[in-house]
Amino acid sequence: MPLYHTDDQAMLAETASQFMAKEGAIATQLRHWRDRECKDGFGHALWKQMAEMGFTGLLVPEADGGLGMGHVEAGIVLEEIGRNLTPSPFLASSVLAATALQAGSNELKTRWLPGLIAGDSVFAVAIDEGPKHRPERIAARAEKSGNGFRLSGQKNFVLHGASADMLVVAARTSGSDDDAEGITLFAVPKDASGMSHDAVRLVDSSMATHTRLDDVELDGDAVIGEVDGGRDVLSKVLLAGRVGAAAEGVGVARGAMDRTVDYLKQRKQFGRLIGEFQALQHRAAHLYSEIEIARAAVMKAAQLLDADSERAELMASVAKAKVAKAAGLAVREGVQMHGGIGMTDEYDIGLYMKRDRALQEFLGDQYYHADRVAELSGY
Repeated sequence: MPLYHTDDQAMLAETASQFMAKEGAIATQLRHWRDRECKDGFGHALWKQMAEMGFTGLLVPEADGGLGMGHVEAGIVLEEIGRNLTPSPFLASSVLAATALQAGSNELKTRWLPGLIAGDSVFAVAIDEGPKHRPERIAARAEKSGNGFRLSGQKNFVLHGASADMLVVAARTSGSDDDAEGITLFAVPKDASGMSHDAVRLVDSSMATHTRLDDVELDGDAVIGEVDGGRDVLSKVLLAGRVGAAAEGVGVARGAMDRTVDYLKQRKQFGRLIGEFQALQHRAAHLYSEIEIARAAVMKAAQLLDADSERAELMASVAKAKVAKAAGLAVREGVQMHGGIGMTDEYDIGLYMKRDRALQEFLGDQYYHADRVAELSGY
C-alpha cells in the first residue's frame, strides 16, 4: 500500500483543510468556548456543520445511512481537527462510538445512528477506571436484573461525558477484574436513572467527566454485541480510537510547526530574521522529518486497519508512540523558538502544547504503547 492519498482522499483532505481553517479556527472555536467557560467545550453549531459536510457519518456503513468510508479518511479529518485545535466530539462520537455501534443490533443502530449522522447527537465512550489508560482491567459490574442488567461502578475521564446523548460503557458481566473475557458493552442513554457526572475541564480546555453508575437499570436491548463477548468489540473500538488519536496528534504537530515557521519568518534579532540563523534552520528541518515519519506511521496503521490486517494492532501502537514523540518535540521546539512569549496566552503555540499533553494521555501514552509494541513483537 502506497503511503500517499488517492485522488478522492486528496480531495477530502483539501475540503477538510479549508473547512477547519475557516469554521474551526482557534479564535472562533477553541478560544471562544474556552473564554466563555462553555460546559460542553465545543460548539454544537459547528458539529451540525460537520454533519452537513458528511464528516460525522464517515465510518458509518452506507446501509445505515453513512458514507461507508475508512479510517484513512477519518484520519484525514482528524489531522485537520488537530492542526486547527478544533474542539469537537468527532473522535469520541464518529470514531469510537460509531465503531462500537457497528456490532450493535439493528434496533440500536436505528435508535442512535441517525442522530449522529445528522449532527444532532453526541456520544461518549466510558472505559478507563483509574488515573491511567488500563483497559485490560474492568471492574465496573453489570449484573442480570429481570430481562436486563444493573450497572454499578466508576468511569474516569470520559471525554464529553456530560454532553453525550449516549455513553458506550464497558462493564464486567462475569469473571474477575483482570480477566480478558467476561466484558460486555452497553449503550447507556443520558437520562438513565442512577448515572451521575462530575465534570472536569482538562488542560486543553476540553470537557470530561468522572461518571458514576449506581444501580443503573438497562433492558437487554442496550447490549452491544454479545454478553460476555465484548472484549473483541472493545479491542476494535480502542484500535480505531488509537489510530484516530494518532492522526489528530499529527495535526497538532503540523499546526505547531506551521506557527513556528511563520514566526521564524517574522521575528527579527540583531537586525536579521531569526529564520536565517542556521541553528534554527537545522532544528526546523529535523522537526519536519520527524513529523513526516510519524504521519507515514499513522497512514500505514489506518491502511492496515481498513484492510482488516492482523498487523494493524501493532502498527497502531507504533503510530501512537511515534506521534507522541514527534508532537511533543514540535510543541517544545515551538515554544523555545518563540521564546518566553511562547507560553503567554497571546500566542497560540502554548495552546498546542496543552492539546498535545491531553492527547498523549488519551487511550495510552507513549510508554504504554512502546510496551505494547514490545509485547506484540514477542519480547
